[in-house]
Amino acid sequence: MTQPQSDTVPAGATSAGGAVESFRTPFDWRSLAPLATLAVLLVFFGLVTRNFFSLTTVEQVLRQGAVLGIVSVGLTFVLLCGEIDLSVGTLALWTACSCGVLFERYAGRGGKEAISPLLLLLIVLLPLLTSLLLGLLSGTLTVASRLPSFIITLAMMNIAQGLSRYLTKSEKFAVPPVLAAIGNEGPLLTPTFKLPYSALLAGGVLLVGHLILQHTRFGRYVYMTGGNREAARLAGVHTPSIVVLCLGICGLTAGIGGLVNAGRMNSVSLDQNADLLLNAVACVVLGGTSLFGGEGGMLRTLLGVITFSVLNYGLNRITWVEDLMRPFLLGVVLMVALVINGLLGRRR
Repeated sequence: MTQPQSDTVPAGATSAGGAVESFRTPFDWRSLAPLATLAVLLVFFGLVTRNFFSLTTVEQVLRQGAVLGIVSVGLTFVLLCGEIDLSVGTLALWTACSCGVLFERYAGRGGKEAISPLLLLLIVLLPLLTSLLLGLLSGTLTVASRLPSFIITLAMMNIAQGLSRYLTKSEKFAVPPVLAAIGNEGPLLTPTFKLPYSALLAGGVLLVGHLILQHTRFGRYVYMTGGNREAARLAGVHTPSIVVLCLGICGLTAGIGGLVNAGRMNSVSLDQNADLLLNAVACVVLGGTSLFGGEGGMLRTLLGVITFSVLNYGLNRITWVEDLMRPFLLGVVLMVALVINGLLGRRR
């Protein structure tokens, strides 16, 4: 089996006999399209907004893209193996809600009472464990029932949302101070530029995802499963386990993103993460990861997150664009990216 050499190599395109079917140059149109999109956005917003090219813009793009970057890592794994997860937004909500409820349970209303560091660690880690288990459950039910993953994760989406509503009773809850610090603080590199801790965490998650995909056997198997599942099975890959693990990773990254977002908002409420699923999918698609599985990677996802964050921040800076029009414009860009992705995918 040949390991993919870059994010653009279609996953494990191996036949049942183990021969490599094809490789692609990293400088094809599909690789250049996300870069061209980002360049066009930068030029456009640089012309229509004042002082767009500044450290303030860099800081805001990093801050807004951190949560999307974390969640998009798990979605990249899922899309690469040829599946989809519709529950990332509500899994992120469930993780944040359960953390907030646990925190106020032991630290009092508003989280003003002191608690031990060990208890605080458990309050953060236990919700993450539940999001991982829910993701693994989605994967297990997907392979056991042989139903499309979007059906199973659609049900999981409603389950997680229902659990969040029942647990919080639609009330707001405080978050541990460590999450608020991760979501809003960071080292001051210059008098006007603060590097957000959330961006550093997102960078670490993206780096781990990249190393797993490019330098481990599991990463090769993910590409092979998405590229040609039957050929991967004949080559000895236990594809059901790959699907289960990818959905488990997606659940874990959704939980981490939910905690970071709650820290950024300094509270937990049911209206958080409403657009997280759509925005994360948009990031992965804008980066050029194939919706059909087997092609893409973390470098493309990183590029998609930066592009989407620049688009979102730039639209917020344009004063003549009404607030009600911004979701429409975001949807138009996503639709164009989907069409381009599909057209280029047919040229493979």
